[in-house]
Amino acid sequence: METKIFNKITNATGKIGLVLKKHSPEIFMVAGVVGTVASTVLACKATLKVNDILEEKNENVGKIHECLDSENPNYTEEDGKKDLTIVYTQTGVKLIKLYAPAIALGTLSIASIVSGHKILKKRNIALAAAYQVVDKGFKDYRKNVVDRFGKDIDRELRYNIKAKEVEKTVVDKNGKEKKVKETVLEVGNPNGYISEYARFFDEWNSDAHTKDPEYNLMFLRRQQDYANEMLKSRGHLFLNEVYDMLGIPRTKAGQVVGWIYDEKNPKGDNYVDFGIYRLDGDDIHNERKMAFVNGQERNILLDFNVDGPIYELI
Repeated sequence: METKIFNKITNATGKIGLVLKKHSPEIFMVAGVVGTVASTVLACKATLKVNDILEEKNENVGKIHECLDSENPNYTEEDGKKDLTIVYTQTGVKLIKLYAPAIALGTLSIASIVSGHKILKKRNIALAAAYQVVDKGFKDYRKNVVDRFGKDIDRELRYNIKAKEVEKTVVDKNGKEKKVKETVLEVGNPNGYISEYARFFDEWNSDAHTKDPEYNLMFLRRQQDYANEMLKSRGHLFLNEVYDMLGIPRTKAGQVVGWIYDEKNPKGDNYVDFGIYRLDGDDIHNERKMAFVNGQERNILLDFNVDGPIYELI
């Protein structure tokens, strides 16, 4: 019985500790902000008492100078210097004691904020590293599948394409209807032949979208050119930065994945491509892209050629 109770207490304590560890960055940040505000309040309160200390100091210094001016033989200039040193030292100590709580709390608050930042930084580094491992493993797996079974099998596995037998009615040459069975390919991936980074450029998903197809095409081409200029000048570009250019909401993956530019040792394509003119996937997507390019459609599905998590590529 005692063992069960002890195990329950240990389990509950462990869960609480895990929850606190999970939210430790937020706890440190909040504590730091609250502490900074509190230290400011304490400093303001301490300032109200400074005048009393300074008045006391001025009064004591005045008395010392009076004694020196009186030319009292029992009170030499050397005595005056010693007493002035004592007065200034005591005043300094009093001021330090007065502001000590505010300084201590402010220091702890800054340390708390820095600690929270360090924890977040370590987690982001670990997340980027984990993402890199998963991305590399997926690419290696696809390469192995292509090498052994070919691109068609890789395509079927990636997009969950299955052969499905359907029955439909056709009219023969004599004008009679008859039912025939036909095998069609069904795409199990709800996104179709696109990557997880693809986004629609339309009125529902972009603040920059307009009802003018030609303007939308021109806008996307200019933004793609600008993205490539940024990539070449900076050497890197995050997917979220491209989303911002297009008025598309940011994603968690977008703050990790992107492009790296290295003219001598390319890590990827070395350029940004929105996939406007890239025809791949099924016929429906290709038809819609061509319609967009020809000014017959104002929406388009953009599929970006990101290099993957770029922190590990730098």
